[in-house]
Amino acid sequence: MKTKKPDYVFLAAAKVGGIVANNTYRADFIYENLMIQNNVIYNAYKHGVTKLLFLGSSCIYPKMAQQPIKEEYLLTGLLEQPNEPYALAKIAGLKMCEAFRQQYGCDFISAMPTNLYGPNDNYDLKNSHVLPALVRKFMNAKENNLSSVEIWGTGSPLREFLHVDDLADASYFLMQNYSNGTTVNVGTGTDISIKDLAILIKNTIGYTGDLKFDTTKPDGTPRKLLCVDKLHSLGWKHSITLEQGVRMVCDEVAHMETFVER
Repeated sequence: MKTKKPDYVFLAAAKVGGIVANNTYRADFIYENLMIQNNVIYNAYKHGVTKLLFLGSSCIYPKMAQQPIKEEYLLTGLLEQPNEPYALAKIAGLKMCEAFRQQYGCDFISAMPTNLYGPNDNYDLKNSHVLPALVRKFMNAKENNLSSVEIWGTGSPLREFLHVDDLADASYFLMQNYSNGTTVNVGTGTDISIKDLAILIKNTIGYTGDLKFDTTKPDGTPRKLLCVDKLHSLGWKHSITLEQGVRMVCDEVAHMETFVER
């Protein structure tokens, strides 16, 4: 910050993972994310950054929040327990942006993306998110002629997915057109069950085996759909459908020599 003197900062860096990683590495998730955002936000203030956009996560909202989830539902109920350390760190980040805006007049804004997917995703089954994990499972099952693919949980939870190219476009839009202390949800406004997502990926890849649901594994939050009325009122909407995005991801993975794990 001191030597490069950036005018605009997009704070997208974070330690992320799926429900298993969040619950297993609880200390790492809260510590590393707090350290990342504390350093970046404070130094943006210290070195006179014109504007900063902090990217949070939809898991900041209460587990049993009314659907679709409006920005004002933040801190109105208990968080989902497996994701709590990560969610608390993200809440601290957006509150830090609010505080620096209030005390020092910094033009720091926050956006809360829904579940993301897209190019260069993480396909490690131990710590990836659900969509890339399913892509890897179905790719592996097709290549090895497996008779079935195991899906965690009942398949009933509903989730919303946004392609990262749309998030990038929304972030650039907000940096140009939004200067307010309140957060903005970024999503599609539509969701899909994990079962139907699995069927979509299965059909896209061309796998013909069965789905087996391991109901001993957790489902997580029953539904997590963001209300995107505020973002739409500002003049932005997503452009990549889930069907298009899944096809793009599967085409990318089909040309990879090895799955990306990190």
